[in-house]
Amino acid sequence: MSETFTSDLSKQEFPLSDRVYAKIVRPSIVDLIKRDHPEFKADGCLSVTELNFYREKYISEYLVKEIGEIGQLEQQVIDNLSDSKTLTSQLEEKEVDTLTFGQRVADNVATFGGSWTFIISFGVFLLLWIIMNTVILSTNAYDKYPFILLNLILSCIAALQAPVIMMSQNRQEEKDRERAKKDYMINLKSELEIRILHEKLDHLIMHQQQELLEIQKVQIEMMNELLERVSKKE
Repeated sequence: MSETFTSDLSKQEFPLSDRVYAKIVRPSIVDLIKRDHPEFKADGCLSVTELNFYREKYISEYLVKEIGEIGQLEQQVIDNLSDSKTLTSQLEEKEVDTLTFGQRVADNVATFGGSWTFIISFGVFLLLWIIMNTVILSTNAYDKYPFILLNLILSCIAALQAPVIMMSQNRQEEKDRERAKKDYMINLKSELEIRILHEKLDHLIMHQQQELLEIQKVQIEMMNELLERVSKKE
């Protein structure tokens, strides 16, 4: 059976490996804990889960102080800090799920209309049209020179070209805005995770120092006992 300890914060039992002493926690976070739990002492202990909760709360208050207000993007980053899944994959899944039918059509039109496939296929269509009406169907052509029907088709395409280009530009602007939001959220998460990493490193170093001190105390006690035995024998 694994050993447990009782948290001075919630009075609940947690595994002994999750115990964290308040004296090795950043003072600003300890002050935040005491604000919610005035009875919590500076020499008390709490669990890693409780510490992570107050770390996220501290980060939220830090963002409010720096930015002025936590928006949807900042809240999403904070919620993602405790998730093992990367923020980039979540944003990509969300983008795929939220695309409307019109946005998908605009993306496909922009992709096809700006490709060599469209240019070559349309050029082949024009060439076949001219050959059909000048060589193959020279006596019974349905669109004789100067190709009035073809000019009508080209005029219709030109009339539709402007709104299609505007639609593509609007989609590109939306993509640029979404890309900027993603970059902001990823950079913000990186900064916050670096802060949390510093906290964990400080905790690890302090924890190791405590263990080393305890080992040194035990060794000193053993040496004192040995010296006492030696002195008694002499």
